[in-house]
Amino acid sequence: MPKPRRFQTLAAALVAAAAAVALTGCSGWEYTENICNSGEYPVLQVNGTGSACTPDDEEPADGYARYPEGKVPEQVDDKWDVYWRTHTLDEKGDIVPAS
Repeated sequence: MPKPRRFQTLAAALVAAAAAVALTGCSGWEYTENICNSGEYPVLQVNGTGSACTPDDEEPADGYARYPEGKVPEQVDDKWDVYWRTHTLDEKGDIVPAS
């Protein structure tokens, strides 16, 4: 018994869609993860590479500082997130290489 035409059309469409995804590498579906949730800002561990998120209406906890203006990571693996993996702030707020 021959297969219904709708089934063949649906199957062809699914194969074409899968091929399109494979050929484009899903480039239009890139996912980026924010460093902090809404209502929070990132802070850096002084003399270390640790980080945390602090509520917008609070100051950083002891041992943490705000990132220098213009050098704040916003998404995981963005330019500043990568930079701060090898740099930190000292007690005076100067940027120094992380040990």
